[in-house]
Amino acid sequence: MGSHNVNPPPKDWGARTIKRIVAWVNKSMPTRSGMANNKYLKPIAHRFLRSDLWRFTRRSVPRGVALGMLAAFLIPVGQIFVAVFLALPVRANVPVAALTTFITNPFTYPFWIAAANQIGKFVLRIDAMTFGQPLNTQMRSEFGEWLSWFVREAGVTAFGFLCLAIFFAAIGYLVSSFGWRWWVGRKRSKRLDALKLKRVEHE
Repeated sequence: MGSHNVNPPPKDWGARTIKRIVAWVNKSMPTRSGMANNKYLKPIAHRFLRSDLWRFTRRSVPRGVALGMLAAFLIPVGQIFVAVFLALPVRANVPVAALTTFITNPFTYPFWIAAANQIGKFVLRIDAMTFGQPLNTQMRSEFGEWLSWFVREAGVTAFGFLCLAIFFAAIGYLVSSFGWRWWVGRKRSKRLDALKLKRVEHE
């Protein structure tokens, strides 16, 4: 009889993707020693270097993600420091909170500014409220024009960032919470499968 072609098992793309994400996280994750030696954090390093703030648990990780998202979108500069400070009172995971702030960085910030501006306009309906309405005498002045622009653009963009912060903090909390449970369940199922295989081999 001719030999039968055996198709190779399908690749576990999901597992490979997770491994890559975990590798990137491990590479980018802030370390205790690095934060302890930071000249800006050194005076209060003893507060956020507590062991309970660096444990990866089902509660501390989602809290860290949510706080990191809030700091990333609400604070334009120094998000990592703000995320670390916010992690102290709620006992969130410090490295996760610091790492999550990288969602906004010098490369992605122009995109987030444009997105926040459009979201702010959509939610507040600024264009619909002001379109076609003539400016009064005061607003025709140079200061009035600048104030009008600031309120319409800077103010709307700031409100858009607030919306993004709330949205991503909520989504990040839920996704990381369910993701953590899935990860723990996956590891537990692997252990059970390994134990069953050992029992079968011994029988």
